[in-house]
Amino acid sequence: MATAKPRLEATSPRYGERVIYWLLAACAALSVVTTTAIVIALIVPSIEFFGEVPIFDFLTGTDWGPTFTPATFGVLPIVVGTLSVTFWALVFAIPIGLGSAIYLSEYASRRVRRIIKPILEILAGIPTVALGFFALVFVTPLIQDVWPGFLGPEPGIFSVAAAGLAIGLMIVPIIASVSEDAMSAVPAGLREGAYALGATKAKVATKVVFPAALSGIVASIILAVSRALGETLIVLIAAGNTPNLTFSPVESVQAMTAFIATTATGDIGTGTITYKTVFAVALVLFVMTLLMNLLSMRLVRRYREVYE
Repeated sequence: MATAKPRLEATSPRYGERVIYWLLAACAALSVVTTTAIVIALIVPSIEFFGEVPIFDFLTGTDWGPTFTPATFGVLPIVVGTLSVTFWALVFAIPIGLGSAIYLSEYASRRVRRIIKPILEILAGIPTVALGFFALVFVTPLIQDVWPGFLGPEPGIFSVAAAGLAIGLMIVPIIASVSEDAMSAVPAGLREGAYALGATKAKVATKVVFPAALSGIVASIILAVSRALGETLIVLIAAGNTPNLTFSPVESVQAMTAFIATTATGDIGTGTITYKTVFAVALVLFVMTLLMNLLSMRLVRRYREVYE
């Protein structure tokens, strides 16, 4: 006599699960709709802007003064200013963030990890305006005191270095936390095999664990870059508002976010060329961030390690 096969389906309708399913689907749809609306809101005024200003002149011009008379629309100085601040932030944040991740993952005890990691992540919750004033009143005088004269003129009140250090301090928790999670996910068998072959803890951390967690580490750095590119208040307070085409850490620069924050204050007329310039700059920043995210996805897939 054949036995009846067990049924895996629910014997009665589960309306609660259906409600949860549709709520989750609505959240996913809302994310797509919001992103699409943002893109449309940026593209429409930007198209009108590029109808008056040639896109080639906009992207390659080296003179930025959309609020001056006569107006100039070469966006390159504020793009370079944004990249300069981001570069110096990464110079500060990557070594400290990865060093913290290696220590927490490979050297720290569980008790120490439970104490240090939450404290480290508190940095991500500090308001950026507080970090901006910290850079202005503490970091800037410190840089001026220790700056060696043979490297050039002393940094002024506003500088890339001060803003870069403050942004670097802000993104350290991103690199450290995500990288530590990636390193902790590496199977213990890889470590034990390396120790069995006589490897030291330092070699295990740098030659075994680090390469195995490379996809997560790369993702943490790209995420930190995207966060640094979009920072506004720190660069506005500490880096100044002067569009200089320079990578020098002692110069004052204007970042794209700083231009948007200072210009889109309601004092400019809607529909004017200056008004449309804000959207064009925001579109450039959006494209840069999008490219960073696409690069992150490609690198993560390229270096991903799959363990059974």
